[in-house]
Amino acid sequence: MHPKARIHADPVLEVDQFDCLPDSLVLLILNKVEDVRSLGRCSAVSKRFCGLVSLVHDVYVKIDRVVAVDGDAEDTLNLSSPKPRNIFSHFLKLMLFTIIKPFHSMRNPNGNGRPLFAQLSQHSPAQVLRNFTHIRNLRVELPSGDVGTEEGVLLKWRAEYGSTLQSCVILGGTRVDRRPVGGEHEPSLEDNGSMPESFYTNGGLKLRVVWTISSLIAASTRHYLLRSIIKDHPTLTSLVLTDADGQGTLCMGAEQLKEFRENQLSASACSNRTQVPACNMKLKYAPYLELPGGIALQGATLVAIKPSTEGSNGGHTSRKETDAFISGAFDGPFKVAVKALTKRRTYLLEMNGF
Repeated sequence: MHPKARIHADPVLEVDQFDCLPDSLVLLILNKVEDVRSLGRCSAVSKRFCGLVSLVHDVYVKIDRVVAVDGDAEDTLNLSSPKPRNIFSHFLKLMLFTIIKPFHSMRNPNGNGRPLFAQLSQHSPAQVLRNFTHIRNLRVELPSGDVGTEEGVLLKWRAEYGSTLQSCVILGGTRVDRRPVGGEHEPSLEDNGSMPESFYTNGGLKLRVVWTISSLIAASTRHYLLRSIIKDHPTLTSLVLTDADGQGTLCMGAEQLKEFRENQLSASACSNRTQVPACNMKLKYAPYLELPGGIALQGATLVAIKPSTEGSNGGHTSRKETDAFISGAFDGPFKVAVKALTKRRTYLLEMNGF
């Protein structure tokens, strides 16, 4: 009778192929992941991954929903419903829920077994990001735009900030239509390159002023909310805060982030946002624009905004840099709209700080 043969595991199969990869290559892969949820899941794979996740340079945070500080998952705001118009007035009392769930399994690298993010349901986005120690490029996406508009209305804005507003451009239209292929539009009799008289009498100018103020408030509120993140991440060289609707984008580069840290932030006395400085505005208008992709934009308006007194805080930007910022603010057919509007007559406006 033959003795039973013992089965031994092939020692080759016991080798973890990931252990053969150098940390620099794994970190390069994790930088391509970017998404904070996916990085949270990666951190739960092993102690090695957990340590490397905190060293990633590029991080993308997508906020789908938020819950009240004293609430729980049942109190989650449903941001897929008609967009809340006052989300930013309550934002400081709201915090992330879904983006932090993957981090529940993360452990401290010191091996004490304690969760890296204790009581995550009570942590703010800034506290979650605080565990990433080498962030260079950060992109945050909010669930919806900040400025409520009627259906069919176009409103987009892009703002550059240092410690205060440096530049802002706003593109609006009272209606976006799909024009039939091959269809023609007869130019309005009032479109002689100048602002029509009806623009002043039918509330057209007032509407543009409301768009401008609302967009600046949204931008200054986002800017104020970033202060703790910027303070906690001295390695940041690029910061972008946008929304899923593509309505508004706030961006800060390396020089602007440096200037933000060196100067005191001027907060508005009336709310939790940065004070908007006195500004000069250049407004351009076209009753009708035909854009690529079969899009027609009615009441097209472009507003370029600069602080009235550039200098110590805001720095100085040349005319060439300003034009480049305006022309590159939007993509696709809206980039064409900006190019067409820049050729129109310019109307100068002034606005006090608020």
